[in-house]
Amino acid sequence: MSKNLPVWSREIIDLYESHSHNQFILHGNVGDRFQLPGKELRLGGLTDFLEEVLLPGFDVIFSYDLGNGLRIEKGGALVSEWPFHKENPELPKTPRAAIETLTRYFRYLSNLTSMGRKSPQVGCYIRSVNLMTPALQGSFHHDISAMALLMKDWSTDDVFQRIPLFTCLIAENLSDLHSLLANNSRAARIKIPLPSEDELRHFFGMARARFPVALKTLADQQDSLVTSLAGSSLCAIENLLNINEHRKSELASEHLSELKREMVEQECGGLIEFIQSDRSLDQIHAQDALKNRLREDIRLWNSGDTRALPMGYLLCGPVGIGKTFLVECLAGEAGVPVVKIKNFRDKWIGSTEGNLETIFRLIQSLNRCFVFIDEADQSLGRRDAGNSDAGLSGRVYSMFAKEMSNPSNRGRVIWILASSRPDLIEVDLKRPGRVDVKIPIFPTASVEESFALIQSLCKRMEIEIGEPDFELLKSFWPTELTPGAAEVIATKAYRLVHTREMTPRDALHEILRDYQHPVAREIMNHQIRLAIVESTDIAFIPDFYRQPKEAE
Repeated sequence: MSKNLPVWSREIIDLYESHSHNQFILHGNVGDRFQLPGKELRLGGLTDFLEEVLLPGFDVIFSYDLGNGLRIEKGGALVSEWPFHKENPELPKTPRAAIETLTRYFRYLSNLTSMGRKSPQVGCYIRSVNLMTPALQGSFHHDISAMALLMKDWSTDDVFQRIPLFTCLIAENLSDLHSLLANNSRAARIKIPLPSEDELRHFFGMARARFPVALKTLADQQDSLVTSLAGSSLCAIENLLNINEHRKSELASEHLSELKREMVEQECGGLIEFIQSDRSLDQIHAQDALKNRLREDIRLWNSGDTRALPMGYLLCGPVGIGKTFLVECLAGEAGVPVVKIKNFRDKWIGSTEGNLETIFRLIQSLNRCFVFIDEADQSLGRRDAGNSDAGLSGRVYSMFAKEMSNPSNRGRVIWILASSRPDLIEVDLKRPGRVDVKIPIFPTASVEESFALIQSLCKRMEIEIGEPDFELLKSFWPTELTPGAAEVIATKAYRLVHTREMTPRDALHEILRDYQHPVAREIMNHQIRLAIVESTDIAFIPDFYRQPKEAE
């Protein structure tokens, strides 16, 4: 077969031709466009790819979906020889009747084979099979389970092994599918990923003739084009090229990152957010040991030496400490994007797991990235959450645990978890191999640090405060100040300067004179102690905060 075929399609061919499997569950990027055979660029849907690439030599091809019902895509004359079809020429539209008709036809062919007659080679694909046989929890639906059992029989019953039969069940997410099908060991579960770099390279090599204007500037920068758009679907890329070709507009390399971000976020339906950062670790105040360690990791990553590279980081510290800011600084220093996982939970059965499958599919298609999960103690689920959520929390936990320890991610994906309550994250999710480095982030440890932090934030707002202001207000400067709290102080100072015409020094005096920490002292201290206990390196902890650890 052609070397340009996607890896997943070559796997199907090998499994079928070796008589290892005759049923395939296709999931993942099933709604994308795929390159079809030909000297010129042709794209089609998955079913077009199945018919033209995988099943062109088959004698009979059936298709089914809820909208169109059962259809004969190829070999109508052969099917018309079936006595049952002669008596019932109208093909059924309802799911149960369609599955029963297919099963009856397959049995008919098997009987012909038993009598020494040759059976035609038959292929059948069912689109959105999850809508017919969805995942069920808490109740039993006889019709749905009966259909699932019949389709499972196509791969397990010896009757159907006597004929050259190929069945394909298509669902975007495995978690949406009835367990009789999703867990069938005799069916090959084939995950269709987003296009690989090789597939994109082949696509752009053929796309020049079709999109001469859109690709004019980037025609000789194929590697850059492929790298920049990795993680995008062919459908999104085709739409991008179509609109630029229509507008007679050339794609420019400086716009690719932003275009990719827009395409991926749109396709993921708000499940993720791309964060591109131009910050650096120089913008992190103090904590030099931490910054040195992170820079060492970045050097290893950039050099391709992944043996000592962590699989993940855990950022812990009080609320408002700047965990997200640290992620932005780290990403900017490393020059890689951040995929921030947003609210993936859904009230519908199976939707949460399906959303996670979509997110993981995107992550696996990217080159290098950080994957950021804020409030990880709330997002990652629990190993044993009881029956309060019908087992959803446990399933979420299992999916994250599996993905975070995937060895193929090392050197390509680094997970970053952030939490002010790391004690609520399951221990297994924090172990080495998933999270190798636990990073505590602390409030300011002295009045000098507090002044430097507020001074830098005021400077961003074009309010200048200098050393004389520090000395005159020294007795008022608070310690254990978080960046979030410091930003509130700087914003108040800006407000007073611009609404009451106060000097910056007088404004700060009024603010600091009656200052109270926004978070209760006992809560702040508890979250600081948790960060200290979690730290993987004592050097990450400033001297000011080491005593509480010893007291523990």
